[in-house]
Amino acid sequence: MLYAILCYNSEDVVGSWTKQEDDEVMARLGAVQEKIAEAGKLGPVVRLLPTTAATTLRKGRDGPLVIDGPFAETKEQFLGFYVVDCETLDEVLDIAKELQAANRGPGAYEIRPVSIFRPGALTE
Repeated sequence: MLYAILCYNSEDVVGSWTKQEDDEVMARLGAVQEKIAEAGKLGPVVRLLPTTAATTLRKGRDGPLVIDGPFAETKEQFLGFYVVDCETLDEVLDIAKELQAANRGPGAYEIRPVSIFRPGALTE
C-alpha cells in the first residue's frame, strides 16, 4: 500500500538554518532516503519552497479567488512529503521515525494512506 509521509516544521526555524546546517540535514535525510530506495519502497520525495512563494485558489461566492501565499496562521508549515510503498502502518512509522531522527527541531510527520486516482482506469 502507498502511504504519504507529510513533513511539518516551523518555516521560520528551517529558514534560519545556515547553508551548512541545511546541507547537514539534507545529507542525513539523503542517507535515510537511500536506505528506503534500496529496499524498493521509495516513491516521489518533494521539498516545498517557502509559503511566501505559495498561491492559494479559494472557492468564492463570485467564482475563484486567487490569494498570494497560504491562508492559514499556523506554528508549523507543510514543508514536503515522501511517498512510500509499505505493507503495514508499523513499517511506515519506522521510516517516519528515521526521517524524524535525521531532521532538526521538533516538527511532525503525518502519515496517510494514498489512493491513486486515474480517471478512466476503472472503465478499461
